[in-house]
Amino acid sequence: MNKVKTYIETHKDRFLNELIELLKIPSISADSAYEKDVLKTAKAIKISLEKAGCDTVEICETNGYPIVYGEKTIDTNLPTILVYGHYDVQPPDPLDLWHSPPFKPVIKNTEKHPEGAIFARGACDDKGQMYMHVKAMEFMTTTNQLPCNVKFMIEGEEEVGSANLATFVKNNQEKLKNDVILISDTGMIANDVPSITTGLRGLSYVEVEVTGPNRDLHSGLYGGAVANPINILTKMIASLHDENNHINIPGFYDKVEELSLEERAEMAKAPFSLEDYKNALDIEAIYGETGYTTNERNSIRPTLDVNGIWGGYTGEGAKTVIASKAYAKISMRLVPHQDWEEITQLFKVHFENIAPKGVKIKVTPHHGGQGYVTPIDSIGYQAASKAYQNSFGKTPIPQRSGGSIPIVSLFEQELKSKTILMGFGLDSDAIHSPNEHFGVWNYLKGIETIPYFYKYFTELSS
Repeated sequence: MNKVKTYIETHKDRFLNELIELLKIPSISADSAYEKDVLKTAKAIKISLEKAGCDTVEICETNGYPIVYGEKTIDTNLPTILVYGHYDVQPPDPLDLWHSPPFKPVIKNTEKHPEGAIFARGACDDKGQMYMHVKAMEFMTTTNQLPCNVKFMIEGEEEVGSANLATFVKNNQEKLKNDVILISDTGMIANDVPSITTGLRGLSYVEVEVTGPNRDLHSGLYGGAVANPINILTKMIASLHDENNHINIPGFYDKVEELSLEERAEMAKAPFSLEDYKNALDIEAIYGETGYTTNERNSIRPTLDVNGIWGGYTGEGAKTVIASKAYAKISMRLVPHQDWEEITQLFKVHFENIAPKGVKIKVTPHHGGQGYVTPIDSIGYQAASKAYQNSFGKTPIPQRSGGSIPIVSLFEQELKSKTILMGFGLDSDAIHSPNEHFGVWNYLKGIETIPYFYKYFTELSS
């Protein structure tokens, strides 16, 4: 891509100012009080795509917030890249932990971003990363270097589960037809260690309820004579792992993919300091499934964790009761090939089976999604790797992520195309947390790298 660095340097201030203006809009999809702001953001994205050179841009209504769709077709014989992103953001709470207001963006230097980072809700997830694609498109159309066809699908409900996206995708398969999908909603290892996310874990999220007696009881009069739901629940939860932290649910591992030694060796090339890891979390020792490294445990292996547990009296002082009910929220991160609905059913059956007499069990599934893998020998991955080599001067490391993006498996199922995850954020950018930020260098580096992906994907597809 000829003169992309020069173009970015010339327009750097404008690129930053445009993003800052977008970040000022509190597009919080989870809170209906911000409905006007979410819709305002959709309109702003539409205008930006039009200015970036898309021939057609429309705001597509759904049963929730709209999807902004744009496209530019230069030759139907050329490949088509579909860019996905989202314009909604997480709620900023707790506000008292922010060092600056979440919707008044400021640029400050940090240890990881000595050149400055934009502090604002949505800076990294996903307005900043989504807007990189808009500005990359602007460069390619302005300089007549767009090598293929492009489509944009930017939604406003990602932070609340993309409830209406599946319907939109199913109803618009011809409109969304593509050769590869490109997403920047992930991260990389470090600014000097580029990486490409090649795998995402799936998710099964359930809530369990244990009911004992028909009312709270006096622990002196009834203690030791009836089942205590809190005691029972904690014993049941403890039994879900064995001494090697292996999950004790029959059939849970039946479809778990064992990675090859070659791919595990590639993953191990990522720089990682166990001491730094422990120090950052203020822990004395690591913990997890026997036989796997820390980075393998949180990416290529399935997990089961209690996310919340409650019951009985938790107020100030003492109240000697045996609670009638106890509750827990439990999430299972799944690896590719594990079906989240199947795992949810396996959990339900097992949890009901291990309950002792004297209590009733209720398992309520909340939500879930499938895992995903991008083969490193695919044209899309090879194009991304060459793009990073060009802009970073280094070959990127393939990296499995511990997180989940359920829509990626939906895209493959409905649109029959692979997704390439080119993230430019860092783990330290505090997405979903107070003081979320995105490095200025990362933002501009993304704009520089993306056009190379278009170039190499087109060349490799011919």
